[in-house]
Amino acid sequence: MGFDTKSLIDGIEAGKHGLSLLKDARLVEGQTYCSKINHEEVEKRFSAFDDPKQFTRLERLLILAIRSVLEQSGIRPDTRTGLIISTTKGNIDVLDPANGFQADRAYLPALGKVIQSYFDFKEDAVIISNACVSGILALSVAKRFINIEKYDQVIVCAGDLLSDFILSGFNSFQALSNEPCRPYCKNRKGINIGELAAAVLVTKHKEGLAEEALRALGTGSANDANHISGPSRTGEGLFRSITSAMKESGLDASGIHYISAHGTATDFNDNMEAIAFHRSGLGQCPLNSLKGYVGHTLGASGLMEAIVGMHSLNRNMLFSSLGFQESGVSEEIAVIKETRSAELRTFLKTASGFGGVNTAAIFEKVKH
Repeated sequence: MGFDTKSLIDGIEAGKHGLSLLKDARLVEGQTYCSKINHEEVEKRFSAFDDPKQFTRLERLLILAIRSVLEQSGIRPDTRTGLIISTTKGNIDVLDPANGFQADRAYLPALGKVIQSYFDFKEDAVIISNACVSGILALSVAKRFINIEKYDQVIVCAGDLLSDFILSGFNSFQALSNEPCRPYCKNRKGINIGELAAAVLVTKHKEGLAEEALRALGTGSANDANHISGPSRTGEGLFRSITSAMKESGLDASGIHYISAHGTATDFNDNMEAIAFHRSGLGQCPLNSLKGYVGHTLGASGLMEAIVGMHSLNRNMLFSSLGFQESGVSEEIAVIKETRSAELRTFLKTASGFGGVNTAAIFEKVKH
């Protein structure tokens, strides 16, 4: 889908996706769809300013993403600048002998140290690794760091890779789809996995903001503690997260113009979300899942989807939920079937993950 935000957003608006077929005899039915980064191109871009062989595949991606944010914002890390890294499995691929087996590099604190040292952040990186809510939870943590005046600004980055470890894990649940995923659709077959890295600046400063900048109005997170991999059948954790975010934001359901939902295209997750949205009074609010474009990018998904939501508001454009045909959930939700223009000021981003974790965040245009 590209190496910059504009390429991604333009592709989504045009209805393009980055999914491709992966054939592997070890998988259920021998194949699945996924989104893969061109790591040869990453290495080429990285080599323009440093030696790529000194860094893992994920480290290169995170460095490229953070470097772009620092260049665009013009900031230099100081004692008032924090660093948060969101990931589910980090450098898990280095445990594969084919990738050199660097066991010490697989630990999440080691990943944090590499990124911190590279950019000379003054304090240790905070690692958010809380299943698939990690990316949006990282934004919530950044907001709170600024609110308590620990930092004036925080670089939040997120990334996860397509690896044998990840594929085998989801394959063990028989959750992988052998066709492009269809979140909330009656004809869905399961999940597609993707890899991605993203970064964003969260700041208290009002000067020099990007045209598409958003204000984080409210966030909430709750664990329903239902099951190690299965969500609450009543949507309790997500409902409580949304309720908490609304309370902090000062908005009710009528003040939410759009929902960027999690939408993994698995039966239990999709239905749980529909129930939670219905309980929150959001059944008629336009909603999409971006998994049909890039797959489920795990710890990076929440951050990437928040960034896409940022541009959705800036362009006053509701992007279609790619792959959706006919509702396959128990409660009515307003899934966006075709990309269309709309006057937008706010949106709700939600995420849910293994272990019963749920997070919600409400954002508003700064310039409107």
